[in-house]
Formats: sequence, structure tokens, C-alpha cells
Amino acid sequence: MDDNEMWQAVQTCDPAYDGEFFYAVQTTRIFSAGLLVSQNVPEETMLSISKEVRKQKPLATRPCKRCRPDLLQYDPDRDLAEARSSLTTISVTGKSLTSS
Repeated sequence: MDDNEMWQAVQTCDPAYDGEFFYAVQTTRIFSAGLLVSQNVPEETMLSISKEVRKQKPLATRPCKRCRPDLLQYDPDRDLAEARSSLTTISVTGKSLTSS
């Protein structure tokens, strides 16, 4: 995969390339692994693209909050389901209520 192919994937938000490479946007100082649909596609001159996340970390101040490229495993739907299941039983004034 060359730089032109990766740039095309960023422009089109092609899900086939999700997680295949990382990019940092110089203006926002954010690095991402996902090809997230955004309001504005960054200009090519404002991107640094690499196949390795460690090359992007020094260029950006923080990871993307939506795709979390800094985590080895990130599944927000699973995390939400686990959090919800742990809150199904709520203790209120000594009585246990179970949510439906």
C-alpha cells in the first residue's frame, strides 16, 4: 500500500482500510487509526500517514477519541454492554431493584 492509496482511503473513508494505517492531522494534533467520516477531510499536506502508530504519537498530542488508536483493543459497544449489565441491580434504601 503506497501513500497515494492511503490518501485515497482517507478521502473516501473506505472501511476496508480501517486500522490498516495511522494518520496524524497537523492542524488538530490528533492521530487516528480509523477512517472516520468527518465534516471536513483534511488537506493532504496536513497529514502524516504511516503503517505504524508509534511514528504518529510524537507528531500528535492525543489519540482520536472515537477510534482510540492508542488501545490494543477497543470495542465501545462491548464496554457499554458490560457497564450496563453491572448496573442492572441497583440498591436503593436497602431494597434491590432490577432494571428491565
